[in-house]
Amino acid sequence: MATSWPGPGTTICVLGDAHLDVVVQLAGPVATETDTPAHTDVGVGGQAANVAAWIAGLGGQARLIAAWGSDPAARLVTDELTRRGVQLAGPALDGRTGVVVSLSDRGRSRSMLTDRGVGPQLAAVEDGWLAGCGWLHLPAYSLVAEPVQGVALAAAARVPGRSLDLSSTAAVRDFGVERFRALVAGLRPDVIFGTEAETELVGPIAGAEAVVKLGPRGVRTAAGTWPAWPAEPVDSTGAGDAFAAGYLVGGIELGLEAAARAVSKMGAMP
Repeated sequence: MATSWPGPGTTICVLGDAHLDVVVQLAGPVATETDTPAHTDVGVGGQAANVAAWIAGLGGQARLIAAWGSDPAARLVTDELTRRGVQLAGPALDGRTGVVVSLSDRGRSRSMLTDRGVGPQLAAVEDGWLAGCGWLHLPAYSLVAEPVQGVALAAAARVPGRSLDLSSTAAVRDFGVERFRALVAGLRPDVIFGTEAETELVGPIAGAEAVVKLGPRGVRTAAGTWPAWPAEPVDSTGAGDAFAAGYLVGGIELGLEAAARAVSKMGAMP
């Protein structure tokens, strides 16, 4: 099978959001105007941050390019990513760090309430941020908002290898599917990751290897289907990001191993 991934030793730059994740598992339906018991986990998240952290955690070299807020949460986020071995680049802006609340159905599904904070406000890319970068990974979130879209496209033009995660059917629909397809075609990614719903919505992109994430059924490419690794599901938040990171570091099997690890615990970080 033809392999499209950067492989060992490549510095992988990821451009996008870094924020706080609040994962909530409800004990039952929300009780109106009173308390509903829940189990919660608070940590660092954001699709770009998740992928970068998993790349570093799997032995790869990761650099996260993001806009950083000016609130106390920004220090928490940057300290945690640095501790995990992620190189950080990007400007500090006057504003709030984003927060995403994930409602998790014990590893079977999750729904997200998203506040991206200063993330989409990344407005320029400096050459030093991309120095030594052999591969660029972009979540679709970095293409469907301005001014970060312009930065993502400029960065992609300077890096030899590129991958894209389709991220969200809602984000792509709100942006416009045909408009998004045209943008992605111009980006010329080598690899496109997406769930079945995301891949079906966007359709094939010429020249890109489609890697379809099937959740508990594994992953599919043009070469065939690989089953998921056995796991006891706890929380699916970040499992797709873990797979993408593993794939970029070492291919499909490492991606599947990482996804199994991710779904077996609360939170999106390794």
